[in-house]
Amino acid sequence: MFTSRKVRAEDVWNGVVVDKTRSMPDGSNLYHYVEVRLEDGTSKKARIDKDLWESLTTGDRLVKEAGTTAPVKAPA
Repeated sequence: MFTSRKVRAEDVWNGVVVDKTRSMPDGSNLYHYVEVRLEDGTSKKARIDKDLWESLTTGDRLVKEAGTTAPVKAPA
């Protein structure tokens, strides 16, 4: 069994990026992931698009609101 890292429209969270990774779990598609430390102290690993992944650095804040398809980088 596997855990889906895909961000769903109903998800709501915000936190700070602590790690960025990429992998090819199926052998043919490259996926981009971030690990985010949430405000409650837990962490979440989420799959995001390449453009957002490339613009992020450790310490950046991500916000995912209900109804949106992807998190966005919060302004500094």
